Amino acid sequence: MKKITALLIGCPNVGKTSLLNHLAGSTFRVGNFPGVTVEKREGKAFYGDYEIHLIDLPGIYTTQFYTSEDERIAVEFLKSREYDLVINVVETPKLERDLHLTLELTKLQKPMVVALNMMDEAKNLGFMIDLLRLREIFNIPVVGTNGRTGEGKEKLLEAIIEVNERGISPQLNIHPSQLFTSEDSKNYELDSLSLVQGIAREVLRKKIATKKNLTSLFDTLFLHPYFGLLFLFLIFYFLFKFVFDLSSPLVDFLDGFINDFLGKGLGIFLAYLGAPDFLVEFLRSAVIGGVGTVLTLTPVLIFMFFFLTLLEASGYLPRVAFLMDRFTHRLGLHGHSVIPLLLGFGCNVPAIMALRVLSDPKDKLIVMAMIPFMSCSARLVIFAFFASLFFANPFLVIFSLYLLGLFLSVLTGLFLSKKVYHKDLSHFVMDLPPYRLPSLKFLLKMVWVHLKRFLVRAGTIIFVVSVVLWFLLNLPWGVKNLEDSYAGRVGKVIAPVFDPLGLSDWRVATSMIPALLAREAIISNLAVIVEEEEKEKLFSEKEKGSPEFLLVEELKKQGENLGEAGKKAFFSLINPWPSFWEEDEEISSAKQKIRKIFTPAQAVSFLVFVLINTSCLATIVTMAKEGGRKIAFLFFFYSFGLGWVLASLTYQIAKLFWS
Repeated sequence: MKKITALLIGCPNVGKTSLLNHLAGSTFRVGNFPGVTVEKREGKAFYGDYEIHLIDLPGIYTTQFYTSEDERIAVEFLKSREYDLVINVVETPKLERDLHLTLELTKLQKPMVVALNMMDEAKNLGFMIDLLRLREIFNIPVVGTNGRTGEGKEKLLEAIIEVNERGISPQLNIHPSQLFTSEDSKNYELDSLSLVQGIAREVLRKKIATKKNLTSLFDTLFLHPYFGLLFLFLIFYFLFKFVFDLSSPLVDFLDGFINDFLGKGLGIFLAYLGAPDFLVEFLRSAVIGGVGTVLTLTPVLIFMFFFLTLLEASGYLPRVAFLMDRFTHRLGLHGHSVIPLLLGFGCNVPAIMALRVLSDPKDKLIVMAMIPFMSCSARLVIFAFFASLFFANPFLVIFSLYLLGLFLSVLTGLFLSKKVYHKDLSHFVMDLPPYRLPSLKFLLKMVWVHLKRFLVRAGTIIFVVSVVLWFLLNLPWGVKNLEDSYAGRVGKVIAPVFDPLGLSDWRVATSMIPALLAREAIISNLAVIVEEEEKEKLFSEKEKGSPEFLLVEELKKQGENLGEAGKKAFFSLINPWPSFWEEDEEISSAKQKIRKIFTPAQAVSFLVFVLINTSCLATIVTMAKEGGRKIAFLFFFYSFGLGWVLASLTYQIAKLFWS
């Protein structure tokens, strides 16, 4: 099979990633360029006898200079790496702007295809593009595409193969005397600007607009200095409400299905086969109890990633940066710094990596210290687990935790800006994309990309942590009391540190140690510990005879539970107010045991500490790479100290309301 390597290059927000998603399908993946923290998206497309390796480079406006790390990587890759052809993705409604980059790409003399993306939006705006004339001007194939629906994908693949087989390089066929007539960079820009406007007039026709387009209409509301803030609050209010209210019934279903149905059924089946007690206990505690309990929280992440991706792909998130610009000015920052902060809701690590979009070193350090207070998906898993276990209205508890994290983030940024770095005001220019309705296929694809990372963590890191903890709870062999095990001894040594927080229980202290590798491991650790505490009860029941397990009846019961969960989720969706859940009497045995470890006051203190303390080793390592080891260690101790103090205060106040 013949192979082609093609680069997707274009200005920011032209829809390259959406186009790549349609071309690459199941091979679409996200990673980093070797040796750097810049994100690279790539995949493979198979067409005819060809395997086409597609690489989506970060967006750039020009190849002549760069102002950030991602732009530097894109320009250097474009000029120095080996590849077969360039796919220049152009945002058709902004044709004149993007043709500047197209002109510069012609100087590379690499085989090239132009993909006029968002043709449907151009048509809605009254634009008519003469594709044949544009092809004549540049002497290369020009294909109309739609990144949202995938329309034009086949023609684009055919054009890629045509260009590769014939070695078609761009050759400007209009006013060549006007190209690059001066060595002076200013005159060069003016000359190319004369030329771009002329090409645009040649190929573009626009009807007279008779009504306000949808983007302008929405922006009058969403970018209003006062109503815009109200809409911002309401949008994120309903985002968190829908995430939790939709996922909560499904989490309860998975909790019963994994811990009771699968765990119980597996134990009985292994006992029937005569499996040794050691194996039964290991699978029940370490695998089902540890990893299984974390996996029950996957619906929370699915809905969170879905709605965040929807906001990003629809064009709303960039407007949040624009809307917040006047507030970030008080920190000496510009609105573009909001984007990495928003990414922190997904994961703090890529959010810190995204600081490459900021050119001022002081801006990077300030925002880097603010990002870890954004509650990542790992924290969300813990919040959802404990809030639903201890409180009647878990949504408000979770929403309050997110607001507290945001408040502490702003205070940290304000302190660094005014007292440490004495920051002057930064400015920026931002190109806002039009509003779009992304396809369901694209949304589900991106949800799967993010969810897969969580499943990999659950299948590797959390599994390993659960196994190691299980062994430490059983060593030295024959230990009768878990407090005397290796894990118990370590937990009792560090437990006094957390006594002012109301968390002096050695089981809680022990569960926090492996959270350095994955915060979600806190839940799996607690599940392993409480399951181990019940092993004597398990074996005494075994001596009496295995409990009856009727597979057909159990499956029928699980089907009924799933239907009930779906019905509850639906009614939560249509209810605009937070849902108050009645206490579920049929929660899994693992949850019941964990509930006995904490009082509500202790649970609140625990959640505040998890929110503030940056215990994620990956985040600290990334901070060290991006800002230096000194910055990373200082922040680690700062977040621990701040979390310890505020969680202690929270516990003392919470005791007034809960015993």
